[in-house]
Amino acid sequence: MREKKIEIKRAFRFRRFAHKSYAAFNSMHKAVSIGVVVGAMLTFAHATETAAQNQSAAVHDSIPDKELDEVIVSASKAELTLMQTAKLVTLITRDEIERQPVTSVQDLLKNVVGLDVRQRGSNGVLSGISVRGGTFEQTAILLNGVNLSNPQTAHYSLDLPVNLSDIERIEIIQGPNSLVYGAGAFSGGINIITKKKSGTGMYLNAEGGMHQLYGAEARGSLEGKSSSHSLSAGYKSANGYIANSDYKMLNALWQSNFYVDESKLDVQLGINDKAYGANTFYSPSYPAQFDDTRSIFASIRGESGTKLKFIPQLYWNRHYDTFHLFREGTPDIPSWYTNPNYHRTDVFGFNLNAQYKWQAGITNIGGELRNEGIYSSVLGEVLSVPNGEYTYSDNRTNTSYFLEHNFLFKQFTLGLGVLANYNTAFSDDFGFYPSINASWWPTGDLKIFASWNNSTRVPTFTDLYYKGATHKGNSDVQPEKSEAFELGAKYSSTFITASVNGFYMKGKSLIDWIKEKPEDLWESRNLTDLAKTGFETHFSFRLQELIPQFSGAKLAIGYRFMHQSKDVGGNFISNYVMDYLKHKLTIGLSHPIYKGLSADWQFRWQDRGGTYTQYINLKAAEEIAYPAFSLLDVKLNQRVKNFNIYLKANNLFNVSYYDLGNIPQPGCWILGGISVDFR
Repeated sequence: MREKKIEIKRAFRFRRFAHKSYAAFNSMHKAVSIGVVVGAMLTFAHATETAAQNQSAAVHDSIPDKELDEVIVSASKAELTLMQTAKLVTLITRDEIERQPVTSVQDLLKNVVGLDVRQRGSNGVLSGISVRGGTFEQTAILLNGVNLSNPQTAHYSLDLPVNLSDIERIEIIQGPNSLVYGAGAFSGGINIITKKKSGTGMYLNAEGGMHQLYGAEARGSLEGKSSSHSLSAGYKSANGYIANSDYKMLNALWQSNFYVDESKLDVQLGINDKAYGANTFYSPSYPAQFDDTRSIFASIRGESGTKLKFIPQLYWNRHYDTFHLFREGTPDIPSWYTNPNYHRTDVFGFNLNAQYKWQAGITNIGGELRNEGIYSSVLGEVLSVPNGEYTYSDNRTNTSYFLEHNFLFKQFTLGLGVLANYNTAFSDDFGFYPSINASWWPTGDLKIFASWNNSTRVPTFTDLYYKGATHKGNSDVQPEKSEAFELGAKYSSTFITASVNGFYMKGKSLIDWIKEKPEDLWESRNLTDLAKTGFETHFSFRLQELIPQFSGAKLAIGYRFMHQSKDVGGNFISNYVMDYLKHKLTIGLSHPIYKGLSADWQFRWQDRGGTYTQYINLKAAEEIAYPAFSLLDVKLNQRVKNFNIYLKANNLFNVSYYDLGNIPQPGCWILGGISVDFR
């Protein structure tokens, strides 16, 4: 009985949102979907006759694919270009962000072939992102190089104080990358990089759509001779597409950058606030769940020197989470449900990177001290003296040191490095995680690369301590480890950019929530071994090379295949590790239409391995295999001087599908908006 009370002690300050039934909009979904498809297809056909007269008004890429190879990326500790780095790095540019039919960072990332974005709610409410079949806990999330991965649970790692208009680009590194992004980058990392020097001006955006969706963004920037500053804020709300899926979200971000000779100082402060209905998010037995979170983030980063460069960084991130198992107003709340679950996590970190450029290449040496603490009403060790609502707590410190050297030759780069990592909660000794990365470009158009990397990740506080009516944590869970090999090639010309790579990853003591029968409790456990093998290929065509009138037109096609095999005794039901994407196909097409009117189409098809426990009448029934599905999104943009008017349709054909079992995703959702950029 005590365990049951602890699990369901999850209520919380609540905001009641009005809700309208999704079924009432079904007919409008279909009618508008057909209209958008037909209209867009007709205008695309007409464009072949009229684009020649309107070439100057067509949408264009500000950064050609060839120039992207010269962008400095964060795939290593050294400052290397995309061509020099020996890992598969996917860049999402500012132009792609503006064109695509997305409303959040999560929506944007789901169109990347190498990522698996499993959304619990709509429009970035709550999502988990995995790389190459890893779990959402194994992906490091960074903002301008600051690791914001949440130690309570990675469900909250994407509670970021960022609007789409703030982002300059996103860098995605696939495969273990603890040397660069820290111990949490077990299967990969995502670094969101915001605009720094964007000139003096203002950006405004307002949008609205189905399910009473409203959104607004404002961003102002000021640039001087030796500094730049920006302040942005964004708000989104909707009544939801099914019962108890309403949300309200607020973001605010302040950034200041100062430049003196060869030195610079970057300061940022942000807040993210969400309140949302969490229908079956964490357990299908309780559809009236409600969550309210708040994240406050601050960092300061310096950089000085040229040949010998020092890069210190100090950061802090506090996250509040209050969770209701039954939101206010729910009828017939059981008498045993009395209080909500309260959590507060604090992450303090300091890291230093010293970089030296000399004849033998670039040497980087440094380290990071990261402290993670939690106060909670359910997670951690019992407090001798309660702290307000908090009766449990835990704290741990992770210390890591790294050494990396990159040999830079005319057509060859060889990087050797090692990470030494120690966590006060799990070991008395340092663990060592070596890395070897090599790239060779025999011509200016072709690069061949290979890598071997090792990584680790410590359990979250939820993995260790959570206990309730449906889940049982395990304080004996130990850190997981991985080893990965990769070989690939990339070719780039004015017409086509193509890449292919194969990978093999061996995971040891992987952490998963498992059970033997549908009616059992989920329990966190270390699996023995898991092997992953797969390949990924991507092609991008600049269509204006074939049709000069189609300035900026682009076709991108990506496909990934992966197979997993586990080595562990007995049969069990996996909640995360064995539910991976076997196949994923993405196709993106951007093209001009007529006089500043353009369209962007995003198609994806995916086939997931694994199963989920189907619930009937709030009770576990049987295991169901995930069906494959395909989705099409489209966005029409009309540019008139500084203004952009747009119309988006997500899930155009109203497909029923699940990212996670028992949580239906939205059907066709149409919205429109207008933005203006004064610069």
